[in-house]
Amino acid sequence: MCRPLFGGLALLILSSHAMAAWHGDTQDIMGTRVSAVLWHDDPLQAEAALAAVMEEMRRIDREFSPYIESSQLSRANQLAPAANAQKPLVISPELALLIERSLHYGELTGGAFDITYASLGRYYDYRAKLKPDEAEREAVMPAINYRYVHLDKHSHKLWFEHPRVYIDLGGIAKGYAVDRAIAILQARGVKHATVSAGGDSRLLGDKRGRPWVVGIKNPRAEEGVVISLPLENCAISTSGDYERYFIDEQGERVHHIMNPRTGKSARGIMSVTIIGPLGFDTDALSTSVFVMGVEKGLALIEGMPGYDAVVITEAGKVHYSKGLTPPE
Repeated sequence: MCRPLFGGLALLILSSHAMAAWHGDTQDIMGTRVSAVLWHDDPLQAEAALAAVMEEMRRIDREFSPYIESSQLSRANQLAPAANAQKPLVISPELALLIERSLHYGELTGGAFDITYASLGRYYDYRAKLKPDEAEREAVMPAINYRYVHLDKHSHKLWFEHPRVYIDLGGIAKGYAVDRAIAILQARGVKHATVSAGGDSRLLGDKRGRPWVVGIKNPRAEEGVVISLPLENCAISTSGDYERYFIDEQGERVHHIMNPRTGKSARGIMSVTIIGPLGFDTDALSTSVFVMGVEKGLALIEGMPGYDAVVITEAGKVHYSKGLTPPE
């Protein structure tokens, strides 16, 4: 059971490597920093478990990255727009699972979570500070609609209703990846561990009699934590407007969390953190609440038993779901 307990004053795992039986590894995978820490009495078995975690992360990246031409996702984006109900594209059960869950959150959030945002989102380059102009945006906006993605979850057949539809699983795949990593560790007998991929983390058990302490990053500082959450045995995901962004010529922050209805960066919120049982869900929900806004977003989370949220607005105000007690 996930148990959030406020302590003091991101997503940073505050872990201890000083104890001999704690083992860890950090690598750059999936376009982010992947870290794993676990407790094990056997250093060789710990090393093998960490290697298995990193290999699973690399496998998921190979299969579902839109930036790798040979990935399953790239193949779907190439072939599904030309497919139809009579001749759909057959995809793997795993890709079907990811798309099915994504479409579920599209329905649940009224389109706030929409993997077809990438139909336009792929034309943004945050490092180069480039964005599509108004003509490009208006031309591609009609393709943004998760209902254009048709999936038969039993036969794993896929087709896109609009020829310009392009999907990206970046809002759900990292949460899925940390869940997979934890499952691998559990199968190897590990009972105390953390795995994180950017803003998504899973905590296995506790920290040997103490909670793990997860910090929510200050959205407007290079370093620093604004809230610390003592947690155990749960998932936690943070979406923020500071992850990938640039300031445009009008002085506006252009970031990667797009409002599918406008085709522009979602406004009003700097950071959303969701706590729940699985990263597969908290990952998608953190993006969803960011787009939905404070009122609708918190109403969604408060209607889902086992989930909690911390939302930081652009004005710097912190909002908590009813299941959390704010620190004094």
